[in-house]
Amino acid sequence: MNILSLFVLIPLLMLLGLWIARNVNQVRGVMVAGSSILLVLAAYLTVSYIGQRHAGATTEMLFMDSITWYAPLHICYSVGVDGISVVMLLLSSIIVFTGTFASWKLKPLTKEYFLWFTLLSTGVFGFFISTDLFTMFMFYEVALIPMYLLIGVWGSGRKEYAAMKLTLMLMGGSAFLLIGILGIYYGAGAETMNILEIVQHKIPTEMQRIFFPMVFLGFGVLGALFPFHTWSPDGHASAPTAVSMLHAGVLMKLGGYGCFRIAMYLMPTGAAIWGDFFLVLTTISVVYGAFSAVVQTDLKYINAYSSVSHCGLVLFALLMMTRVSATGAILQMLSHGLMTALFFALIGMIYGRTHTRDIRQLSGLMKIMPFLSVGYVIAGLANLGLPGLSGFIAEMTVFVGSFQNPDLFHRTCTVIATMSIVITAVYILRVVGKILYGTCHNPEHLKLTDATWDERLAVICLIVAVAGLGLAPYWVSNVISGSVEPIISQLIR
Repeated sequence: MNILSLFVLIPLLMLLGLWIARNVNQVRGVMVAGSSILLVLAAYLTVSYIGQRHAGATTEMLFMDSITWYAPLHICYSVGVDGISVVMLLLSSIIVFTGTFASWKLKPLTKEYFLWFTLLSTGVFGFFISTDLFTMFMFYEVALIPMYLLIGVWGSGRKEYAAMKLTLMLMGGSAFLLIGILGIYYGAGAETMNILEIVQHKIPTEMQRIFFPMVFLGFGVLGALFPFHTWSPDGHASAPTAVSMLHAGVLMKLGGYGCFRIAMYLMPTGAAIWGDFFLVLTTISVVYGAFSAVVQTDLKYINAYSSVSHCGLVLFALLMMTRVSATGAILQMLSHGLMTALFFALIGMIYGRTHTRDIRQLSGLMKIMPFLSVGYVIAGLANLGLPGLSGFIAEMTVFVGSFQNPDLFHRTCTVIATMSIVITAVYILRVVGKILYGTCHNPEHLKLTDATWDERLAVICLIVAVAGLGLAPYWVSNVISGSVEPIISQLIR
């Protein structure tokens, strides 16, 4: 069996194991075993991929396999990975592993919760390994649908409203995406749905003009593209901890990945025609999300609007269409995925103890729960771009690559987007100072305990990943850069 198919088979076996599990301990055992195997598999795949590249493998995708599903429409189960896919699989496996421990004590309906959580994970892994448009779209939908129940049943606050809003907006984006995929299929001559084969056919310019905005918008909705981002803060605020981690850490990356891999790669002329229009929207996303985070008082809403800003930076960098900015976009996906998962994990742990996310009701937590507080400080420093952590190297690569465009329009957008660095520092330092330091004014909070072993394990894993990417970014950059090149060469030729 192809190694990539294991990323789908293992979650399916986890679903079977969860289905037959008889108690909470068995459910936890299945999740720990499955998520650990996925993490080890992702690490092994990364090492194998790097080894094959060093050995001289030059094909665009490695570990490829294809099985015909439906011959009349040329639909195949086609899989393959390049450097971008490999690091996204590694990111996903880290978030699933840590999310399992972040949900260790979740009640009620623990078994049902992990069933939907695993199904969502199946869609994410399947999306990143697919090279067939239909297969990719199928896994994309599998990843989206469980979000409704995960938020609507296990969420908090206005969970039914948030779940319905998220589902309707993302399904609306999927409708545009399906039309765009069919346009690509017929525009390429209706001979294949394989991405690597479609790119060899030149889709007519007029069809690219029509279908590029549909595909980019379809994926961009998931990537929190302004003004279609409004589902994101409500969804994040109402979702349970691990779902917020997976949602912001991985699911939103499907948007940026799809925009780059499908919209821009297969329709480079459409990207040239529509690029400036979408660049304006992404610039607004970057600055608007940061400004919105400043005025929030709910910890989850602060991080949710911060995610709008940082995910906007991914699309912003892709639309700059330089090699360095595209590499920065992938680094930003990784960085944001790790640090926002760390943020949501810590916020969930703090909320589970204090039963409030209102920063006006929190203070002096550093003395009460030092481990969680230090973790929050590290996440905040990564978010505002402290050198040595993942946020710095990602944002610097994005802005340096963006400024390589010599024209006034692109450089003006870059300067405006860099304002988000200062704004981010404002809301991060304000929140850290308000909730962690000073005197605790609520006597009930003085009785609270610090992190348990399962929470410490999840937090430490994410901190190590954030610091590792910040201190040793070159191995990741080297893996990514070779895979960025074929896509960028299509855009700038």
